[in-house]
Amino acid sequence: MTVQWVAVASFLYAEIGLILIFCLPFIPPQRWQKIFSFSVWGKIASFWNKAFLTIIVLLIVLFLDAVREVRKYSSSHGIERSTGGRPSAHEHTQMKLFRSQRNLYISGFSLFFWLVLRRLVTLITQLAKEISNKGVLKTQAENTTKAAKKFMEENEKLKWVLKGHDKDEEHTLETENKKLVEDQEKLKTELKKASDALFKAQNDVMTMKIQSERLSKEYDRLLKEHLELQNHLEKDNKKGL
Repeated sequence: MTVQWVAVASFLYAEIGLILIFCLPFIPPQRWQKIFSFSVWGKIASFWNKAFLTIIVLLIVLFLDAVREVRKYSSSHGIERSTGGRPSAHEHTQMKLFRSQRNLYISGFSLFFWLVLRRLVTLITQLAKEISNKGVLKTQAENTTKAAKKFMEENEKLKWVLKGHDKDEEHTLETENKKLVEDQEKLKTELKKASDALFKAQNDVMTMKIQSERLSKEYDRLLKEHLELQNHLEKDNKKGL
């Protein structure tokens, strides 16, 4: 295996390891959010998009080169079998075909897992933000409810006080009472908005959780398919040898 394909294979194994770490159930999204918020990531953020696109371009080039090699040696393999070439030449061509197929799978899965890894990081970040927003909205809703109850109690007390005062004082208290009623309506409106926002945040969290579970299932399926393909290639290699 040449240096470039050793590098691609190492990159593939690193991607698989990172995805497995991200899928660990005992590490909450908030912990990953704290890790992603380190200052070192902010320093390299300007280079991240360029590096991401550069790696994609390199993997696509290597994937297309592997496809070309597979087609090349597949056609050569068919020609040698039809013309009855030498056994050594046939084995050499078969070895070349196996290597090109191996490189095809390595580059293809590296490209796919690179895209999956980026999407997984994005989903984890969004999920952590939604969970944080949910806690903030819940606290705001509780505070608004307490304030509304307090104003309602004060309003009831003022009603009882109005009965024992003269008209001037009663007029003043009625004005204050109306103001308190208006403030109460505003608080109810804010409470309703906070409740709606909390309900929306809960739905978003459930959606993100479902997407993460689907992504984990898809990753497990692809990993199983990758292992089956590797076993199949090893069996074909042993048969050819």
